[in-house]
Amino acid sequence: MSDLETIELPDWLQQLDNRLRDDDDDDDDDDRDTADLNPEILTMAPLTPHWTQPSHPDIQDVVKASETEFLTKSFSKVSLPPFAVYAKMSFPPCDLADEPTYATVQCGKAKHLNLNSDLLYINHSCEPSLVSHAAKKAQTSTSKFPQNLPRVGDRDILEDFFYPSTEWHMAQPFDCFCGTPSCRGKIGGARDMSRAQLEGLWLNGHIRELLEERDSGARSENDDPTAQALRDALKAAERVVEAARSALRSYTESTTGNSNGTQQQQHQQTAKNGVNGSKAGRNGASARELGGELGGDTRSA
Repeated sequence: MSDLETIELPDWLQQLDNRLRDDDDDDDDDDRDTADLNPEILTMAPLTPHWTQPSHPDIQDVVKASETEFLTKSFSKVSLPPFAVYAKMSFPPCDLADEPTYATVQCGKAKHLNLNSDLLYINHSCEPSLVSHAAKKAQTSTSKFPQNLPRVGDRDILEDFFYPSTEWHMAQPFDCFCGTPSCRGKIGGARDMSRAQLEGLWLNGHIRELLEERDSGARSENDDPTAQALRDALKAAERVVEAARSALRSYTESTTGNSNGTQQQQHQQTAKNGVNGSKAGRNGASARELGGELGGDTRSA
C-alpha cells in the first residue's frame, strides 16, 4: 500500500480527480456538468488535519485521492478476528464537540466528539467491516454485535462502519455508493430510517434509546384518550360477541342432538302402535299422515 499507484479508484472518484486536474489547467471553464459525480463528496468542505499524521501508522493506511476535496479511503494494516478491538477512541486525542458536524461522532443522546485523528477517514458502508462503539465505557456483550461481522484482514481490507449506528441526525446526508447488496441508499442518520432498514445492524445504546422515543412519540401523537377508550370498548365488545357466538354454537349442537333423539323415539312408538294400518289403538298420527299423503283428513274408525 506504500505505492499509491497500485490502488484502483472507483470510476466516479477517478472522474472527479481528472476533472480537478483539468481545473488546474483551465480555471475559466465553469460550464462542466458535475451532476454525475458523488453528491456526498461535492457537499463536503475540505478538511485540514490539525493533528500529526499518520496518527495510527501501525494499523491504518489513509489514501487521499485529492488534497482539495474530502476524498479519502482507510485501509487496515493489521489482521484481527471478529469482535477484536481495532482502535480506541481515547480522550485525548478525542474531545467533546460544541456542536455536531460531518466530522464528529455522536457518543450520547446529546453528545458528540471530535476524533482528532486519522480514524476520521474511516468511511461508511451498509455492510461494514467495523462497528463504532462510541459509549464512554464498552459494556455491551459481543453477542449483541452482528454475527456476520467480517474479519479485518490484511492491509488491503477497506475499513468502514455504518454511520447511523452512531448518528441520530447527520449534518450532511448523502447517497450511499457502497455498492453492497443491502445498500440503504440515502443515509441521513438513524432518525430518518425505518426499523426495517436498521434490522440486523449494530446500533449504539443512545441510538436505540432515541429510536424508542421516536416510535413511542409517534404512537402517543396518534392516540388521544377518547380514541384509546373507544378502542378498549371495541376490544371488550369483540370479546363479548365471541363468547356469545361460542355459547350459541354449543346450544345449537345440544338442541340438534336432542331433536334427533326425540324423532327416533316417535318412530319407535309409531311402529309399536301399527304403522301398517292396524287398529290396536291410536296414540298418534300414522306414518302416512306424518308424510302428508292423506292431507290430514284421516279420522279414527
